[in-house]
Amino acid sequence: MKYADEFRDPTAAKALLARIADLTDEIGATSEKPVHIMEICGGHTHAIFRYGLDKLTPDGVEFIHGPGCPVCVLPMARVDECVQIAARPEVIFTTFGDAMRVPGTKTSLLQAKAAGADIRMVYSPLDALELARRNPEREVVFFGLGFETTTPSTALSIQQAAREELTNFSVFCNHITVPPPIKALLDDPHMLLDGFVGPGHVSMVIGTHPYDFIAQDYGKPIVVAGFEPLDLLQSVLMVLQQIRDGRAEVENQYARVVPEHGNPVSIAAIADVYETRPSFEWRGLGEIDHSGLRIRAKYSPFDAEEKFGIGYAAGERSVQEPEGCACGAVMTGRLKPTGCPQFGKGCTPEMPLGALMVSSEGACAAYYQYGGARAVEPAE
Repeated sequence: MKYADEFRDPTAAKALLARIADLTDEIGATSEKPVHIMEICGGHTHAIFRYGLDKLTPDGVEFIHGPGCPVCVLPMARVDECVQIAARPEVIFTTFGDAMRVPGTKTSLLQAKAAGADIRMVYSPLDALELARRNPEREVVFFGLGFETTTPSTALSIQQAAREELTNFSVFCNHITVPPPIKALLDDPHMLLDGFVGPGHVSMVIGTHPYDFIAQDYGKPIVVAGFEPLDLLQSVLMVLQQIRDGRAEVENQYARVVPEHGNPVSIAAIADVYETRPSFEWRGLGEIDHSGLRIRAKYSPFDAEEKFGIGYAAGERSVQEPEGCACGAVMTGRLKPTGCPQFGKGCTPEMPLGALMVSSEGACAAYYQYGGARAVEPAE
């Protein structure tokens, strides 16, 4: 496959793995502990297991699976509010397909649709805009969800709705940003981290400089990576080289896609439409300061939270995780997915219970699909 085969070349992969093994041995000569590298992006987690990179890399490299899927970290209270909005007879509720099966405390959007709510899957917020144009007598709500990758398209859609004065269109904003949870993880005294493989798609929008604090304030290396096997192996090698050399820098392995300063049009749209929330809940991690976005007051007619009086605008309260769910421990590296008492039992991709089993990019879903579905007891 043109433009993909060269990043999946077995000979090149073997050469990279040999260099990774040599560097791991070199680092291991001065430290008995494995090198803990967190991949921040759920797409990277999925690729690591799809291509068996966790098994090919030496034992001295330990992958920690970060909170890299916005569907996975969506709190149940927000799903409940989606269902609450969708249940209104005047509403057409629109969403990306991967959010349909996310469980709330009582039901999911898919189950609500089966019960009669007018919930429609769309490929873009522009599809929701078109529905609003065609149905002026209905309120069309778009479920704005995702990291900086999907945030610009929602912002541009809100700007377009404002230009058209399309006030029967609104967004239930659940967009979140990547740097604040990284800081929260680094501030966690129990977190074992030596370096990061940085997200490629997010960085395509925001560039590489938002990660400067990781190297400057915490002394940890980070390498922004692509999604093919050779991308990931090269990025791991680059992290190890920094550790061996005693360096902590932001490096860009994915330079063919990621510009240093990001996409200026996207950044401008985000700044115009959104402001940061004082705090936002991440499922499995809790409240994280300045990690969520909300729609600015000048665009309040297109803010579903204001329009329907729900969410943080109405004093939303968090919901406890299901009993036995260990997503927070998995995302902070204290536990592997198979160590969760619910893994493969009360929590499967068909009936997800925890945050990390909901999406195919969640660590638990990746373990289940590629790492073997058999649950194991936690180590003593």
